[in-house]
Amino acid sequence: MTRNIVISGGGTGIGLAAARVFAADGDRVLLLGRRRDVLERAKVPDALTYAADLADPEAVRGVAGFVQREFGAVDVLIHSAGGNGLLEPRADGDDPLDAVARSWTVNFRLNLLTAALLTEALRARLAEPGGRVLFISSIAAYRGHGQVAYAAAKAGLHPYAHDLARRLGPHGITVNVVAPGYIEDTAFFGDGIDEELRTRLVGETLDGRAGTPGDVAATLHWLASPAAAHITSQIVQVNGGAERGH
Repeated sequence: MTRNIVISGGGTGIGLAAARVFAADGDRVLLLGRRRDVLERAKVPDALTYAADLADPEAVRGVAGFVQREFGAVDVLIHSAGGNGLLEPRADGDDPLDAVARSWTVNFRLNLLTAALLTEALRARLAEPGGRVLFISSIAAYRGHGQVAYAAAKAGLHPYAHDLARRLGPHGITVNVVAPGYIEDTAFFGDGIDEELRTRLVGETLDGRAGTPGDVAATLHWLASPAAAHITSQIVQVNGGAERGH
């Protein structure tokens, strides 16, 4: 049966890989993101696109209206929008506190506020029963190193997802989080990653390789399937064993 799939951050990286997997099943896919040109370049068969800043409540209302008109119900909602702020304007001046405020505010908006606003805007449209809500977290949420504001924002998704799972469970809707480790072929590291850092990150895995967007997309696809109907309020790590046991 054809399902309606909404994917934020659907124009690149993990979101795009997920969109292609669901589209290959014949599902109807809506790609959301801030950059219209990026969405329009995404090669996803028959996908709809809608450009919006998902940290802006008014823009999210626009998304909700579009979803109501085009889809009606939402079977799967995937939150892949996020990032570490590389695409954002830099803070003016050299004041270190201004830099801290910018980093934490940007990461909160990109990774946590976008997910909460979009979820609450579409919550009444989630299919009952059978709806799926899937968040993308990060290995950084467990480790708290690297860019700590990013790690904290991703970690904030976890209690939100657990609370949402409790609220939506009686309606037959599951809510889960996927937490990837180092994933290549995304825009997270901007123009590229330092080879020494890449070697270290790959060396932490047990299978000796970097992850791919397809690895995460396959996990999302399974969590959205009937086979995962009794799995909810879980954080599934996809990192080759680099982090485990939590």
